[in-house]
Amino acid sequence: MDEDSRYEAVRSRDGRFDGAFFFAVGTTGIYCRPSCPAVTPKRRNVRFFPTAAAAQGAGFRACRRCRPDAVPGSAEWNVRADVVGRAVRLIADGVVDREGVAGLAARLGYSARQVQRQLTGELGAGPVALARAQRAHTARVLLQTTGLPVTEIAFAAGFASVRQFNDTVRAVYAATPSELRAAAPRGGRAARRTATPTAGIPLRLAHRGPYRPGPVFDLLEREAVEGVEDVTGTPGTRTYRRTLRLPYGTGIAAVDEHPGTARTGCGAHPGGWLDARIHLTDLRDLTTAVQRLRRLFDLDADPYAVDERLGADTRLAPLVAARPGLRSPGTADPDELAVRALVGRDEAARLVQRYGKTLDAPCGTLTHLFPEPAALAGAEPEGTLGALTAALADGAVRLDPGADRDDAADALRAVPGLDARTIAGIRTRALGDPDVAPPGPDLPDNWRPWRSYALNHLRAAGELEYS
Repeated sequence: MDEDSRYEAVRSRDGRFDGAFFFAVGTTGIYCRPSCPAVTPKRRNVRFFPTAAAAQGAGFRACRRCRPDAVPGSAEWNVRADVVGRAVRLIADGVVDREGVAGLAARLGYSARQVQRQLTGELGAGPVALARAQRAHTARVLLQTTGLPVTEIAFAAGFASVRQFNDTVRAVYAATPSELRAAAPRGGRAARRTATPTAGIPLRLAHRGPYRPGPVFDLLEREAVEGVEDVTGTPGTRTYRRTLRLPYGTGIAAVDEHPGTARTGCGAHPGGWLDARIHLTDLRDLTTAVQRLRRLFDLDADPYAVDERLGADTRLAPLVAARPGLRSPGTADPDELAVRALVGRDEAARLVQRYGKTLDAPCGTLTHLFPEPAALAGAEPEGTLGALTAALADGAVRLDPGADRDDAADALRAVPGLDARTIAGIRTRALGDPDVAPPGPDLPDNWRPWRSYALNHLRAAGELEYS
């Protein structure tokens, strides 16, 4: 989009572009999402930015009315396979906070200077600024939804010091942490009375456009591995729960099937959210846990782009019309997904009971973490399972958010006994590739770059079996 097109999106308050770009108003010093309901500023006073971090770096503060930091991230960075897309996914996973820019660059196979240059060139902000914007958003969520002391929130959000935390919150939100907490919406103030690390942190996982949770929850229920996952309730009101292995500790996440719906009317954001609650042994894992749930439920997708392309096909048009916003689920743990894709549900449950780590505080049927690749490689080194887990453990196969998809697929093909169908499933779910064509079904080129989504439409309609 050129700047005139972006201004038209702002003028029409088109929420389809929320997260795709941000606009700032020079006369007010505020930046907003395109669907902000405030009076449209004059064109000469408007500047456009590809990311919230770029707007913050230019000295603008977040609008208190439209909360631009709360929108889903741009679908482009979730889909792209180049170094910029990979970098953004790693930053979202908290790599810069844990390992610094040098760690990010090492994972990408570039120098820190190259990463800085490429990110700044495309996103208007480098890795430190992008991570800072993410920390600010996490801090706001914790301030407004929990009763945690400000000091604990500062470190949980990833800040190195309380002073850095205070300075960033003032710069981004033009308010002190205490003022930001006092300005919480009524629902946030009510949640704060019960939100603690023990009781869990309530969150709204935002998505853009329509979202069809039913097929996603059907898949999760069909695949659920005892001890690690469970799905309770009846279709339409189900809750999915699972254990999480995280960088600093462990977690248990619960996500409700019934979606929240955004308001309607002028300036409305055409999307909604899934309600979630996350229990963590270490609050520093919050950002990482949220991002892993977003990948699992494919919440950063752009359903408008997907449905427009697939809906133009004669075969798929009625399927898309019947299920607008159908997603391509990912995974909360790529290594776990690879093992499960190979061995199946029943064998995965056996591995959990035999080699999985028992939670310090089990929660109902959730009792274990899925075993790590190194533990499985040492315990059952024979056959394809042993070869795969050894490759995952020693880094020969990398499936993290920053992995190169083609390199990962080549490495998977080098694992003895791993067939093409399993590799395609791993590429779709673990690597989040939106355009995978497994062996067997005929997938026309005009379905590209959304063939993973097309397959889900065929499966949901009963025209193709789940593998």
